[in-house]
Amino acid sequence: MSFEVWAPAASTMTLLLDGERHAMVRLDAGWWGADAGLSGESYGFLIDGDEHPLPDPRSRRQPESVHGLSRTFDASEFAWSDQKWTGRQLAGGMIYELHIGTFTKKGTLDSAIKRLDHLVSIGVDFVEVLPVNGFNGDHNWGYDGVLWYTVDESYGGPEAYQRFVDACHERGLGVIQDVVYNHLGPSGNYLPRFGPYLRQGSANTWGDSINLDAPEVRAYIVENALMWLSDYHVDGLRLDAVHALIDESPVHILQELSVRVDALSAFQQRPLTLIAESDLNDTTLVTPREGGGYGLQAQWSDDFHHALHVALTGETSGYYADFEHLESLAKVITRGFYHDGTYSSFREKDHGHPVDTSSMPAWRLVVANQNHDQIGNRAIGDRLSAQLDSGKLAIAAVLTLAGPFTPMLFMGEEWGASTPWQFFTAHPEPELGEATAQGRIAEFAKMGWDADVVPDPQDPATFENSKLKWSESAEGSHAELLSLYQRLGELRRTVPDLTDPSFGHSTVEFDDDEGWFVLRRGATTIVVNFADYPLSLPIGGTLLLGTADSVGASSSAVVLPRHSAAILSTPPLT
Repeated sequence: MSFEVWAPAASTMTLLLDGERHAMVRLDAGWWGADAGLSGESYGFLIDGDEHPLPDPRSRRQPESVHGLSRTFDASEFAWSDQKWTGRQLAGGMIYELHIGTFTKKGTLDSAIKRLDHLVSIGVDFVEVLPVNGFNGDHNWGYDGVLWYTVDESYGGPEAYQRFVDACHERGLGVIQDVVYNHLGPSGNYLPRFGPYLRQGSANTWGDSINLDAPEVRAYIVENALMWLSDYHVDGLRLDAVHALIDESPVHILQELSVRVDALSAFQQRPLTLIAESDLNDTTLVTPREGGGYGLQAQWSDDFHHALHVALTGETSGYYADFEHLESLAKVITRGFYHDGTYSSFREKDHGHPVDTSSMPAWRLVVANQNHDQIGNRAIGDRLSAQLDSGKLAIAAVLTLAGPFTPMLFMGEEWGASTPWQFFTAHPEPELGEATAQGRIAEFAKMGWDADVVPDPQDPATFENSKLKWSESAEGSHAELLSLYQRLGELRRTVPDLTDPSFGHSTVEFDDDEGWFVLRRGATTIVVNFADYPLSLPIGGTLLLGTADSVGASSSAVVLPRHSAAILSTPPLT
């Protein structure tokens, strides 16, 4: 077995392997190596005579904690059963975002497997898993990871992850893994002891920036991405907050990553997807490389969420202020972004760039009416189900799943889960826990939310309260909403208009004062009544779906009770 580590600043390096010390030899480009004939399981590195062993920056297992010794793991030993899996393209697909720790009561990968058939029942194509890499403490959102090559032991470790992916593929579900390459967590990060992983004098909202000037750091990122796609058979990666990546090299790290992933996709003969989370409203990310872009497959569009959230809730504080009218929802649906060079009052400057709707397919934008950020970053982590009646929850479902973009659901949304999803941490260091809590309160002040109601992220109850209650899904209005999601999933597979990727395929009409909104997609029309009173609109067609029993349609009109929607098969406009 060979042990190697990149530690360019070290004068001496010692491998501690199963309690025995072995001097390491300096190799090229800052690498150190130990005798390839060594064997063992538990290991760590001693830098410059330090008596405290540090985990391997590329550790595959951390059975104790991110502070403990690393453990060897051979990913090739797993007996995969997905040999016939040929993958899924993102176009036309539906994503389901989940956090392993709160998706089930046990909060493990193995317990999550038992709920996969539920996802199949609502037409999900991809399971998007929040970060699972090693973090300090018992529970975490995952974005405070410090060992990117591990699967945290609290979820079951790396072999459990392989079982999860294998089980997803068995059911026809692709897996998208959320990865964080823009910062490292505040506790247990030993990478700077090994080398210049962080950019001196540069920080983003979450910590010091990653040093993308160093070739070995870039390789650390690219090889990590390829590990998920190869060793764990993952079908795609969601790249967290790429706007926080500082890269001044001739080839941006995202383009470099795109080239390498496309090469792997060609070799494996299955689609591999890269989805960027970005608040830049810039389609350079998803423009093909031959067109001058980075060549990623898709990116998140928060503007859809903001416009729909305001239309449903009337909330206009903070960054919701610019989305007060239905015109914002209409613009997003037909042009991709609301802020496409327009003034953003929240940012206090012009923001965004136009989408070339004549050439870019709408599926390249991933949208949601709820997601982990938009729920968890609210003061009390309240879902739409805590604010809206069943009628408006149904409207949210219809516009998200029947619109032109790639829809993403957040776990429990499909039955209107009553549980919040709050920001939780388990930092062992009291001072770090306190600083985190105070930082959250400061963030909420700008949104105008009451700081006194913010739950303590360090309180174990905050984590426990965020776990789904699956029994709800079979009860009353929860079951009715779930049935609607299942029906919408079925329509996406039987009505071609609903997955047509052309922006030109969608037209919108609306009336802010009367509260109606009409989205025409070819010969299929989505009619929405946001108002508090019933409406009758002169749109004739065959009713494919109504969100309330009293929704009615004829050859000349559609009748909608308050807070309802209908999907009609209608003659195309000429």
